[in-house]
Amino acid sequence: MPAAARKERADAARNRETVLAAAGRLLGAADDPDEVTMDAIAQAAGVGKGTLFRGFGDRTGLLQALAAQRSATLQATLRDPRQGADQEPVAQVIAIFDAILDYKHTNRALALALESAGRGSPYLNPAYDELHRHLAAIITGVRGSEHADFLAHALLAAVRSDLLHQLRDEPPERIRAGVVALIRSVLG
Repeated sequence: MPAAARKERADAARNRETVLAAAGRLLGAADDPDEVTMDAIAQAAGVGKGTLFRGFGDRTGLLQALAAQRSATLQATLRDPRQGADQEPVAQVIAIFDAILDYKHTNRALALALESAGRGSPYLNPAYDELHRHLAAIITGVRGSEHADFLAHALLAAVRSDLLHQLRDEPPERIRAGVVALIRSVLG
């Protein structure tokens, strides 16, 4: 492979990381994620707007790439089959939701932006499907299969970013306590 092709790829990788870091900084500082435009991200990253569109397709693609980067540890934890295997079902589900709440509090604007972006819907996300199936299986093991599918969706709705944004003035420990109470009521 010619050195020029390798250099282009290295430049593209550097640009990608620079763009994701700039988008992360801007979203972290934003009160409203809609204020973080492609123009603002390109300017903060020191690249042309075309670089963003070539690298990510559109704003949602850029947000999805940032979310994938930031949620890699969360996803690995949730996908680990040993995660919580030695815990009772309630403790296992609480640990899952603690990880989700931590991620969403840390990445508030990013999660909110993705959940409100058309194809960024959490219901169209393979990670959501996987987590939903896992929760439905735990619920089925505790209370049987009747309503397990719906109850898994209902639990996940309790940590939607738009709801957490609505409750942003509440202390995180109070939100967690409410989520734990909901989990306990579903799993008994």
